[in-house]
Amino acid sequence: MEENYCKEEHFSPEAIERLSHHYREILTILGEDPGREGLLKTPERVAKAMAFLTQGYHADPKEILLSAKFREEYKQMVIVKDIELYSLCEHHMLPFYGKAHVAYIPNGYITGLSKIARVVEAFARRLQVQERLTVQIRDCIQEALNPMGVAVVIEASHMCMQMRGVQKQNSATTTSAFTGVFLSQMRTREEFIHLIGSRLR
Repeated sequence: MEENYCKEEHFSPEAIERLSHHYREILTILGEDPGREGLLKTPERVAKAMAFLTQGYHADPKEILLSAKFREEYKQMVIVKDIELYSLCEHHMLPFYGKAHVAYIPNGYITGLSKIARVVEAFARRLQVQERLTVQIRDCIQEALNPMGVAVVIEASHMCMQMRGVQKQNSATTTSAFTGVFLSQMRTREEFIHLIGSRLR
């Protein structure tokens, strides 16, 4: 039967081959037979999956923001909330997933709304801890746009707590990071917390 489906992926062939070799070894060490039918292409599939899940190492989040930086005198809060994120815990290389809520108050410049989500994606697609991820997003926006303040809150569930270890399936972790007026003005911070918790749609 002729195959009409062709999936386009952009990975380094050398990196995929090297990763595949190691995953074949891992399968053997685990007691599997990488030569059996169901596992023949598994090392390559896993290699490509890992390349995709860590592609953030090849992105420059600051440049993402600067690519759509516009002068604008708007000085009220800009919020992009419920940004889905998927990352890998650097301690166990198991997924953690959830949502990021990001706000900033412009100081002469704004950026494209989709760029905020792309910054979250660029940092999330690396081996991470949630605490560092939260701070990296905050600092990147602060450095690129120099706004009056940045606020980031991430809510996530960690498979390293759900699948192994304490195995608490309903646990969730919330982290936050603030700069500028979100730190110095409680009222502004409270407005942000209220807005990300409300259902405006």
